[in-house]
Amino acid sequence: MKLKRIVILLSIVLLSMLVACSSNSSTSENDSNNNSNSGDNSNSNEEQSEDVKITFFNTSAEVNEVFENLFDKYHELNSNVTVELIPTPIGGAQIEKFQSLLASGTPATIANLDAGAILQYKDKFLDLESDREKYEQLTKPGTIDRVLLDGKFLGVPWTSQGYGLLYNKRAVEDATGESFDPASIRKRDDLATLFEKIDAAGTAPVVIHGADWSLGSHYTGLGYALQSQDVDENLAFVEDLKNGEADLSQNKQFNGLMDTFDLLKKYNLRKDDPLVSDYNLDSTAFAKGEAAFYFMGDWTWAVIGQLEGRDDEFGVIPVPISNNPEDYGNSQIAFSEPKLFAIDDTESTEAQQKAAKDLIEWMLTSEEGQMAIITDMGLNMPYENLLAESPNIISHSVDEYVNKGDVINISVMNYFQPDWWSKVGASMQKYLSNNIEREELYNEFEDYWESSK
Repeated sequence: MKLKRIVILLSIVLLSMLVACSSNSSTSENDSNNNSNSGDNSNSNEEQSEDVKITFFNTSAEVNEVFENLFDKYHELNSNVTVELIPTPIGGAQIEKFQSLLASGTPATIANLDAGAILQYKDKFLDLESDREKYEQLTKPGTIDRVLLDGKFLGVPWTSQGYGLLYNKRAVEDATGESFDPASIRKRDDLATLFEKIDAAGTAPVVIHGADWSLGSHYTGLGYALQSQDVDENLAFVEDLKNGEADLSQNKQFNGLMDTFDLLKKYNLRKDDPLVSDYNLDSTAFAKGEAAFYFMGDWTWAVIGQLEGRDDEFGVIPVPISNNPEDYGNSQIAFSEPKLFAIDDTESTEAQQKAAKDLIEWMLTSEEGQMAIITDMGLNMPYENLLAESPNIISHSVDEYVNKGDVINISVMNYFQPDWWSKVGASMQKYLSNNIEREELYNEFEDYWESSK
């Protein structure tokens, strides 16, 4: 009997062990299935279980806090990845700080830079050719072609911006007593006739922001981009300027552009004090209808969108440069992807580079990332199938041109020296304030390019 009880007890123990093993196996299998069916908000997997710290150098200083919040959210979803923001001050010495990080051997893993800055340091960044096809599918047609630098995909676009003559629909219609159709402005004379009507009603037809970046980069930059729809031909034109082989006084595009600028000068809200250069003041004047038009871009919504008592309907039209509606530029607005995410290829490890790629893709394709960029930052994205709706009314107008392909590729400016816009911008300020004539203006432009060889 004693032996029999021992046998029974042993059988019970063995049976318990078998049940336990079966239960553990089932639990492990269920856990595995649960993990494999989890949502795709997280990039965590076995290959990424190693802790990785990456840094993010940000030149979009006005949205530092939004990026920090976004990185905290990403860490919640990917606990093995820590992202540290390296901020820069608004309008501060951003490139100098980037250069100092490079010189000290501690470059940021990801740098949010102007395309021209990435081109300047192109040998410091990872070639993203292996990701090019993926981003061509994610972005709107033509986006990736516009951001290639010397034919290489070195930076991922995350925002887009368009500019031209912004219009305040209420201000235009109140001044003219007529419904305003933006498509009716197809040449310079159309704009002149409209300005005359608005001026006669006692409203300023337009406001010109007198800062060097607006006059130098945005306005005169059109002169180089409008030479041809082929960026290489535009670059060749600039090389001719550097070699003293181009004469701006005989250039159709530049003369047309400056003829239009003379029209804007004539009807400028600030013509008595054109260099006041108060961005908030100018944007507010336009938003509240003190001026019917404004040479500016959709980024001004960051000011306009917050104003109380502003008008509600805004849009953009091209800057007409001739009286031939078919001329390139009369039906197109300037458009670019001004900032790119580039990944360090000097000090970053393979794990950091992979983590950087994953973070960038998540920011640009997830609902959290798109909400942060579009809603919180108020910026536009050159991506298809967006999961967030922009409150930026002006960018909606820009999108209409983009979707039709009616845009001017201004990427020729990516290849210019960093000081170009401030130098030519200073010359444009003289012209705006009637301190030099057009011939002198062109001489100063040509002198700059010849000295920049």
